[in-house]
Amino acid sequence: MYSPFQILLKYLRYYVTSGNGKGHGIHSPFVYDLVRKVWPRQPNTKVLIEVEQLRKKLLKDTSKIWVEDHGAGSSMGNQREKPVCRIAKYSLKSPKYAGLLFRLVQHFKPSQILELGTSLGITTAYMAVANRTAKVFTIEGAPLIASMAERHFQSLGLLNIKTINATFEKALPLLREEGVHPDFIFIDGHHTYEATLRYFSFVADWVNESALIVLDDIHWSEEMEKAWAMIQAHPKVTLTIDLFFMGLVFMRKEQMVVQHFRLHY
Repeated sequence: MYSPFQILLKYLRYYVTSGNGKGHGIHSPFVYDLVRKVWPRQPNTKVLIEVEQLRKKLLKDTSKIWVEDHGAGSSMGNQREKPVCRIAKYSLKSPKYAGLLFRLVQHFKPSQILELGTSLGITTAYMAVANRTAKVFTIEGAPLIASMAERHFQSLGLLNIKTINATFEKALPLLREEGVHPDFIFIDGHHTYEATLRYFSFVADWVNESALIVLDDIHWSEEMEKAWAMIQAHPKVTLTIDLFFMGLVFMRKEQMVVQHFRLHY
């Protein structure tokens, strides 16, 4: 993992070398349309205000729970007691980027959404609210966190979410065998080179070419940057958008020329 200072330097370099995110000079009608329609932020709906109220509550919750951490920087099965407020502070996507996921779901209208890494369920709720007719499958390896997330979904009245308490390695093949066909995937977990490529490759072979795959923290570490470069070079990938804190990946067959964009958001 890069230090905060390294992240800042990388972000500054990204900022001065990327497009302005307003659509100017984008030589792709598809991306131009996406930027013009999805990038602009909208006032929060009543239900999103409720989700943000839940976030504020979690950020003040000092109670501790045992967390089985399967991600980068921890041993498989490593258990630690952590305050809920600390989990909320470091694992939840900000309203800015959760809002982007919300608008991407609204724009593409997926019928099935897959999330790798539920955490406390804030980002899951954003995506579920964006399209209540979609079925959301979210995978969380830590039992107590998965249980908390389920309670949060119930309190928000979100009935279109299925929480799966399992490792990604176990859950993904089972979902595929059950006939799940996600067309919107958010990968937010196991921030290592090997794991990121493994999950991406599995998903890329599973979904059709109209699917959107969103990866979190693509510049979080040297490993994640290497994984992002390999994903951009994947033979099925025809278009990527680097937003620094997130990466969007498309496999559109109608995309005749492979393109990679770095855009402000």
